[in-house]
Amino acid sequence: MALVGGAAVLLKLKVLLSFILWINTLTLSQAYEHPGQYRYPFIRPASSFSQRPTSVESPSWRGASKTYDYIIIGGGTAGCPLAATISQNFSVLLLERGGTPFANANVSFLKNFHISLADTSPTSASQLFISTDGVFNSRARILGGGTSINAGFYTRASARYIKRVGWDAKLVNESYPWVEKQIVHRPELVPWQRAFRDSLIEVGISPFNGFTYDHVYGTKIGGTIFDRFGLRHTAAELLASANPDNLNVLVHATVQKIVFKKTGNRPKAVGVVFKDENGKQHKAFLSKRSRSEIIVSSGAIGSPQLLLLSGIGPKADLEKLNISVVLDNEFVGKGMADNPLNTIYIPTNRHIKQSLIQIVGITKLGVYIEASSGFGQSMDSIHWNNEIVSAEIGQLLTVPPKQRSHEAIQEYIKRKRNIPHEAFPGGFILEKIAWPLSTGQLTLLNTNVDDNPSVTFNYFNHPNDLARCVDGIRLVEKILKSKHFVNYTQCDKETVEKILNMSVHANVNLIPKHTNDTKSIEQFCKDTVITIWHYHGGCHVGKVVSPNYKVLRVKRLRVIDGSTFVSSPGTNPQATVMMMGRYMGVKILRDRLGRAAEV
Repeated sequence: MALVGGAAVLLKLKVLLSFILWINTLTLSQAYEHPGQYRYPFIRPASSFSQRPTSVESPSWRGASKTYDYIIIGGGTAGCPLAATISQNFSVLLLERGGTPFANANVSFLKNFHISLADTSPTSASQLFISTDGVFNSRARILGGGTSINAGFYTRASARYIKRVGWDAKLVNESYPWVEKQIVHRPELVPWQRAFRDSLIEVGISPFNGFTYDHVYGTKIGGTIFDRFGLRHTAAELLASANPDNLNVLVHATVQKIVFKKTGNRPKAVGVVFKDENGKQHKAFLSKRSRSEIIVSSGAIGSPQLLLLSGIGPKADLEKLNISVVLDNEFVGKGMADNPLNTIYIPTNRHIKQSLIQIVGITKLGVYIEASSGFGQSMDSIHWNNEIVSAEIGQLLTVPPKQRSHEAIQEYIKRKRNIPHEAFPGGFILEKIAWPLSTGQLTLLNTNVDDNPSVTFNYFNHPNDLARCVDGIRLVEKILKSKHFVNYTQCDKETVEKILNMSVHANVNLIPKHTNDTKSIEQFCKDTVITIWHYHGGCHVGKVVSPNYKVLRVKRLRVIDGSTFVSSPGTNPQATVMMMGRYMGVKILRDRLGRAAEV
């Protein structure tokens, strides 16, 4: 009886939460006027930075006259756990260019997953960018970073990866559970995912390892940051572990550059210049304590971009844009890589329950296989604008590349304002390449931090990447024909070719298509490549930062995020990036307080 009563209470809470979110998110502007967006007392809009505290404000809030032991730029996947940890003993200012996820229905509900990605408006949680390769991509623009807009799958890096990076395995194995206890859940498998799991095993991706966070060969169920009610739990919730007396978080605070003091042989970071939601500029400074630091955690696009805007990068490139050179480093922005993804849409003649990533097949070929299904959209979702990006990574995009004029795009927006649920009765099988060998670079187009830099990934430039994609597509073909998927696909050779053709004709990117795409798997891979948002690089260890992530030849400046990765950890990186934030926070505290310090 108690269990029934408890379930009833949970259901009522869920309904109440949905109603509250509905009231608070009727429009985007309303959502940002509601105090529910500031879940914790130390979170404020950036415009409040220069305001003198009032009697009703938290006593922990200090204005512009205060200096900080640490200024962290970017309240994302790494920045939130990093700030929460360091605040245990030192004062921290965390600056996030976006808003908060707490009162945003587009972010909070699994069923609205596609909307945050499809929304390309200036205040969206994600910022669209298109690489020079012609592939649509997204940057997080919200507290919690990528954990606020991703598909939620949670899985650790391999022990081999940890060893190769040089991390302390004991501390790593303490840092992952710190994250998991707060925001990670076990998924409830939908029928599509169960059939996918059984098909992976049938085609030889074995053994079945059950539910585990560990990175092990075979088929496994991973964790998720969505709970059983379909509510997302982001890295922003890790801020609940912070010391509220030591942490100030400013949202809509866009850092424009890092300020340096040029004395002696090495420049020293002393502060930052940022603008608030009204466009007003502010300056924040480090305390004069010798080990105070600025830490850049702005992601694989934002961190190298900010270093360049601040005068750290290739001298010739900086001078072209009249950026004062603080440090000539040719490697900033170099070594950019993205894990190429090819996704195959499988239409069905029945309703398929929505699911994001729950299962992964980890092969020894260097290919990962995942699946998603269905389509959702809550009635309380914030108004959105999907321009040239449609639901499920553009699978239904119908405007051919050569016809994508501004007028055509606006017409497309009108037609796609509300996507009918019946448009997605099926699901997707995704194959992605691990450890891509093809790399590119990031360069500035101008000095406006709000604008995307130019990013090139050079997908499939290395023949090994292309060969592994072919292996992955052949695995997907076997899955489509497996007995466990027959009820969904009714596949034969002719049907498989039709399904591949659907992916080609969906215009999922801006890459020109070829008439023989489905005859040549290599060509199919090249022409239908998209992203799964696992891009990394630009601030590599040994070239831009030290093994402790201190910027080389610069005092009091670090970079802690995925821009330092040579390869993306695990099948999906968010677990390791959050762990990294906690891990480095603990290391920083121990270094300052002594090895025996407990945090």
